[in-house]
Amino acid sequence: MHVSERVEKYVAALPPPLQDEVLHFAEYLLARAESEADRQEVSEWMMLSLSSAMQGMEDEESPGYTLADVRVHFS
Repeated sequence: MHVSERVEKYVAALPPPLQDEVLHFAEYLLARAESEADRQEVSEWMMLSLSSAMQGMEDEESPGYTLADVRVHFS
């Protein structure tokens, strides 16, 4: 027996208020899974964008800033 058939069997045995609760929980799980997939897709696009922006810069030397270079001087 497949999982979906087992779930259907158990849900059918529940009273209607609990069936409604199972439905809401299933909707929540689906929304959470879709949200995670969306976050993963955004993360992949961000990495591609960063890789594209940095392409060709791998061999460049870094400017070599020191702490003195980033201090703010007030007069």
